[in-house]
Amino acid sequence: MESGAIFTGLRPNIIPHHHHQLCPSRSTIKLLPPLYSGKRHFYKLSKQLHFACFSDNSGKNVDTLQVASPSSNVVPELADIDWDNLGFEFMSTDYMYMMKCSQGENFSKGELQRFGNIQLSPSAGILNYGQGLFEGLKAYRKYDGNILLFRPEENALRLRMGAERMCMPSPTVEQFVEAVKETVLANERWIPPLGKGSLYIRPLLMGSGAVLGLAPAPEYTFLIYVSPVGNYFKEGLAPIHLIVETEMHRATPGGTGGVKTIGNYAGVLKAQSAAKAKGFSDVLYLDSVHKRYLEEVSSCNVFVVKDNVIATPSIKGTILPGITRKSIIDVAVSQGYQVEERFVAVDELLDADEVFCTGTAVVISPVGSITYLGKR
Repeated sequence: MESGAIFTGLRPNIIPHHHHQLCPSRSTIKLLPPLYSGKRHFYKLSKQLHFACFSDNSGKNVDTLQVASPSSNVVPELADIDWDNLGFEFMSTDYMYMMKCSQGENFSKGELQRFGNIQLSPSAGILNYGQGLFEGLKAYRKYDGNILLFRPEENALRLRMGAERMCMPSPTVEQFVEAVKETVLANERWIPPLGKGSLYIRPLLMGSGAVLGLAPAPEYTFLIYVSPVGNYFKEGLAPIHLIVETEMHRATPGGTGGVKTIGNYAGVLKAQSAAKAKGFSDVLYLDSVHKRYLEEVSSCNVFVVKDNVIATPSIKGTILPGITRKSIIDVAVSQGYQVEERFVAVDELLDADEVFCTGTAVVISPVGSITYLGKR
């Protein structure tokens, strides 16, 4: 899209429910002009729903959700929580989104549901064989009350890439973005005030069908829930402290380190827990072959700065292609920095001017110290 093209409106699909039906709305997505390139970065959600009406087959209103109104400027009352002390912890909200399909078919219609527990067979593919992916993105409240999503189509594309690797069907980019938008608007009162945090959005794609032998599940569920969050690290915006892990590894060549499959994260818990017990913020992992090149931190990418050069480990199948990472590279190039995606040796940390981490959860976190082989 050309950088001068602005404010394209999209009309959402009406979401059917097997018991209740979501009334038609005039809700739209608007696209903000890019700040520094011809690529899309922010979606602005125009709050043009007054009420989303749920009615049963008799036509009686079962529930109403006030989202917003452009004519009356009605803003839903914020949830009654301590916005000044938000951490990065789960908090249940009002609604979640769910969509299902069978193996070999395509996702079609989804629905908003009250947030709550879901039912799974003990033999579900996700429980027995870890056939699942997740994504993470955020919604922000602007100074004028509008809501922004940051590059949601990139999350959709990454989910589709991961689904192919994990033998799962996946929603289209349009379905993904629409589902995210519907879920955010349904939970608008949980979006923190400006400067207090953001609404973390967690899409899940999982093999929900029952399977006993090792095989792709017969049924799949796409689900989105949200939670208001503050800073990921307890340090907030203060520099974090990392330790380089030399024995355990996050991923191996030919594995699934390059996609956001759920199994990638359980494997880092032991090293991360040990590091936190020693007072470190997180763990920086090395490659599993040479054991001397940086890969990433437990849940975020890493950048090393020296003079006018910003280096970051190249995407080669063991490192997650972070969307914040990609965006930082775009920004850095536009600001005149030389960006190098390559093998970055751990020894380069000793001579670096600056190190920082990027990710949806951590945003941009400065690194204050790195401990390697006992040397800080």
